[in-house]
Amino acid sequence: MLLNRKISIWYFINEVKKPVFFVCLFGLFISIMDLHPILQKISIPPSIPALLGTAVSLLLAFRTAQSYERWWEARTIWGAIVNDSRTLLRQIIQFVPENNNNMIREFADRQIIWVYALGESLRKQPFSPSVQAYLYINGIKGQNIPNILLDRHSEMVKQLARDGIVTNFNQFQLNETIARLCDSMGKCERIKNTVFPRSYSLLVHTLIYVFAAILPFGMDDSQLIVEIVITMLLSIVFVAIEKTAIIMQDPFENTPVDTPMTALAQTIESNIREMTGMENVPIKNKQQLYYQM
Repeated sequence: MLLNRKISIWYFINEVKKPVFFVCLFGLFISIMDLHPILQKISIPPSIPALLGTAVSLLLAFRTAQSYERWWEARTIWGAIVNDSRTLLRQIIQFVPENNNNMIREFADRQIIWVYALGESLRKQPFSPSVQAYLYINGIKGQNIPNILLDRHSEMVKQLARDGIVTNFNQFQLNETIARLCDSMGKCERIKNTVFPRSYSLLVHTLIYVFAAILPFGMDDSQLIVEIVITMLLSIVFVAIEKTAIIMQDPFENTPVDTPMTALAQTIESNIREMTGMENVPIKNKQQLYYQM
């Protein structure tokens, strides 16, 4: 996630340089072609480029809004994961007697591993050494590791109720919290696996080039430099807005604009360790980069 205090302009330039280069080249070519004697006879009313520009602006506004909605939903979901992780451990600490510290510790360790495993799964990354070690020690295998870990939560809650350690109402409360965690996981998977329609992006990109193609024919040919600059500048603005929307639309792709799942997982780990009295509580270092993951 980008940080407000320090944003790298070079990151954005690096992301947009390729489409900007092509649209500038195209705009320059069209503007020079407009000087051809035959093409100079072609004149388009200024209202036509203005109408097309308005249409492109509306499409880009909708595109950007939808991309931001996906990004914000992902951040909201992970905010709920932080809250529900704290709630789960608080319930376990409250419901399970103090002489069952091993069970509390087991819940805490599993929940910490779950948040790390979920973030790494969404980013399609190999599991970190701590996650791999936990899975190996506990003999956990499968395609959807986060879901298996939640199953282990549910199995232990069932065992606690069967042994009379927690009441049926406590079991219901714990299952409700685990269900919310499962719901958040499913929402993340929906965002990850739902591809933004490629046809919409293709339409917007095509209209930008059409706009750049007809704009010079609706302007005064007496000032070539001004015509070229305006054509290129307006096209660059449209392309930059479109690229910004593309960057935001996938919040789990291991990029600087991602939802900061690793940072949130570290926050959850720190909170859980403090709540359960564990040692080696991680200290969150001050972020030196312009983003956090």
